[in-house]
Amino acid sequence: MKFISKILAASLALALIACEDSSTIGTSIIQEEVEIIIDSTFTVTGNTVMSNRIQSRSITQLLGKLDAKGYGNLSSDVVTQFMPAGQIDTTNVSVNDIDSIKLFLQIPNGGYIGDSITPMGLKIYRLNKQLQSPIYSDFNPNGYYSENDLLGETIYTANALGFSDSIAKLQYRTIAINLPISLGHEFFNKYKENPDIYSSPTQFAQFFPGIYISNSYGSGRIMKITNSQVKLYYHKTITMDDTGKDSTYHKVGNYFAVTPEIITNNNISFSISDQLKTMIQNGDNLLVAPTGTNLEIKFPTQEIVDSYNANNGDLSVINSLTFEIPVEKIKNDYNITPPPYVLLIKKSKADEFFAKNEITDNENSFYATYNNAKNCYLFSDMRSYIINMTKKEKITTDDTEFLIIPVSVNSEGTSYYSSSVYLTDIVPYIETPVMAKLLLDKAKIKLTYSKQTIIF
Repeated sequence: MKFISKILAASLALALIACEDSSTIGTSIIQEEVEIIIDSTFTVTGNTVMSNRIQSRSITQLLGKLDAKGYGNLSSDVVTQFMPAGQIDTTNVSVNDIDSIKLFLQIPNGGYIGDSITPMGLKIYRLNKQLQSPIYSDFNPNGYYSENDLLGETIYTANALGFSDSIAKLQYRTIAINLPISLGHEFFNKYKENPDIYSSPTQFAQFFPGIYISNSYGSGRIMKITNSQVKLYYHKTITMDDTGKDSTYHKVGNYFAVTPEIITNNNISFSISDQLKTMIQNGDNLLVAPTGTNLEIKFPTQEIVDSYNANNGDLSVINSLTFEIPVEKIKNDYNITPPPYVLLIKKSKADEFFAKNEITDNENSFYATYNNAKNCYLFSDMRSYIINMTKKEKITTDDTEFLIIPVSVNSEGTSYYSSSVYLTDIVPYIETPVMAKLLLDKAKIKLTYSKQTIIF
């Protein structure tokens, strides 16, 4: 639908006054007409495309197995390097003071889908080969570890049953895995031998390529690990000369962690449900993640430019271009919701965007947040894109073919005193399962521009 709002501005704009004796005083009345035009007559088309693998550019790690009716069968395990601590205290402690070494996997409260009390198992293996880069979600760890290099294993749940009240009140749950004390000795001695190995993750990986975290037992839950650390524990007993009594000192060192600088990857296997397959065959536009499906759409760029050009006045200014897509939740038994964020990007630029860790520029790429109250995604700032399109001699398919991709968005505040935020990264969605049906036939593209006509 096209709406036009007119504003008449009749004014005494100018009286051209000559200072010469022979001149006459004349005035001219300039009348100007301003129209605010809102055109929402455009339609968008698209189709579901499979996303069989993605490049993991997040430190979030997914672990577990889940067969969710209406969604599909998802499993994920992890390979990861570690960022080493730059320094290890070898002056006040010795290798013989090492008590134990543990791996801690931290899960935020609610950071899972499935049964919280189902016991599941994991095993930790030492990698014996450098991880490849780039690395993708279909990576197969076979050949990168040996069954003989088992470092630890445990059984875990997602709840706090049996823990103290202080632990139960924490905003996260922790899985702790005991590692061989010989590994702690190895880390300590290697640092004493050559501290430079700990100066960068690349050098450290040459000595210790990383670990493989494998699902070993059970199913029914996928968990999101947001923090992984290896800690060394020490104790030292000192005899006091003046009293002859012994005093024992305990120390813990956070020596290794998963950070954005190292390679970490979720090895994901996903089989989409028959229900979703049928919906796709019937023409429904679905977003399913992690891996799963994206949307490929044709944006009506030429039609928008033609509409604008056909109504140009003496002075026309594009005010805004917005794109709103209604969303329909897909029924399921696990409260799987729509993706919290989606990326709209030119198809030709999608691979480069993620490979270079780019941020949306509102010319080739845009992002939208899921509005749970209105059940929609709104791309609210496409003005620069359409202005650029009006300047082109010819609009090509590269300008009109877009992908809609589930993503994770991270941001930071500019300062302690400011509420402003800026994006730090946009990465392929690697979190607990999401899915949604996008109603492209009900999508609204709204072009708003001002047209000023001057009448003498």
